[in-house]
Amino acid sequence: MVQTFEFSDTLKRLPEQFFASLVMKAKKLTDAGHDVINLGQGNPDLPTPQHIVDELKAAADNPTYHKYSPFTGQPFLKQAIASFYKREYGVDIDPNTEVAILFGAKTGLVEISQCLLNPGDLALVPDPGYPDYMSGIALSNAIPAYMPLLEKNDFLPDYGELDEKTLEDAKLLFLNYPNNPTAATANKKLFDETIALANKYSICVVHDFAYGAIGFDGEKPQSFLQSEGAKDVGVEMYTLSKTYNMAGWRVGFAVGNPSVIKSLNLIQDHLYVSLFGAVQQAAEKALLGDQSAVEKLVNTYEKRRNVFVEKLQEIGWNVPKSKGTFFTWLPVPDGYTTETFSDLLLNEAHVVVAPGNGFGKNGEGYVRVGLLASEERLIEAAERIGKMEIFQKKH
Repeated sequence: MVQTFEFSDTLKRLPEQFFASLVMKAKKLTDAGHDVINLGQGNPDLPTPQHIVDELKAAADNPTYHKYSPFTGQPFLKQAIASFYKREYGVDIDPNTEVAILFGAKTGLVEISQCLLNPGDLALVPDPGYPDYMSGIALSNAIPAYMPLLEKNDFLPDYGELDEKTLEDAKLLFLNYPNNPTAATANKKLFDETIALANKYSICVVHDFAYGAIGFDGEKPQSFLQSEGAKDVGVEMYTLSKTYNMAGWRVGFAVGNPSVIKSLNLIQDHLYVSLFGAVQQAAEKALLGDQSAVEKLVNTYEKRRNVFVEKLQEIGWNVPKSKGTFFTWLPVPDGYTTETFSDLLLNEAHVVVAPGNGFGKNGEGYVRVGLLASEERLIEAAERIGKMEIFQKKH
């Protein structure tokens, strides 16, 4: 007889995977033979640049990499990360004490709570925000306090709205710009204010810079570490998934405060035995090699944004142009909730979008759409929505 063993309390605390049901709904329609345009996920649709793939192929033949890598990562990759930050942001990074290699940025964003929070500790999280911040907080048996990201504030947190006790109790603060899901960008002013706040209340800042390369209209996204004193109070996490279309490679890094870097290295020493050396060599090539593929990628997303938003405006849906990331954050029309509207688009137009309330209470009233299909498919998605005659074109 097969026994069923009960999950631990730790696993029971984990938040429900909100988008699992969305995937199942879309699969059901696809299996029934419908042509579904899936714009609900954040999975890059273009291949990794060939020069990075070729580097991996060549490096895989190196027998040195067939053994365990150094637990904290190859020194050459950490040096490449330091060089990358100096080139892109003018920031000096000590590769020995200010870099942690991550198994994708998601891993680091979950681990950081386990590194720094004890049961009952408080973490400040954006609402709406990336759901996996909550996963790490839950695993730590800590408590989230939400920072509303509202359209009237350009989807930036207003620290003046947080009460004194919350700030005094907070130990960790998550930021993410360019932002998932709102596609907003931040400026130096916000990061300077964040550093001042962190210093005053002894809060560790974690800036999720996953979309750091993807800014539009000639604007280069700001790194948190470009603000004076950032390394005194926190770290920035970066992934190669978005910049170099290496989502399946699971390689990212954290840079910044040495004590936080030390804590990440310590927890990973107990969980992993470092990344495959050939992947680390390919990551070095990505960071230091020809960057023209990155420029081309950003241009591709910007063109997709332009044609999609223009087509939506043509059908009467008054939507803003995103400032960064490969998402658009679209207001739900009057008369619908986020979920009823998402279900309507799925069932009637066979277009998958992500309901905004899956990212937090303040995501209600919006849907997130990924620019992760060809221009032709994005136009088709907009045309399908237009045929539903939900929006009245304004003349």
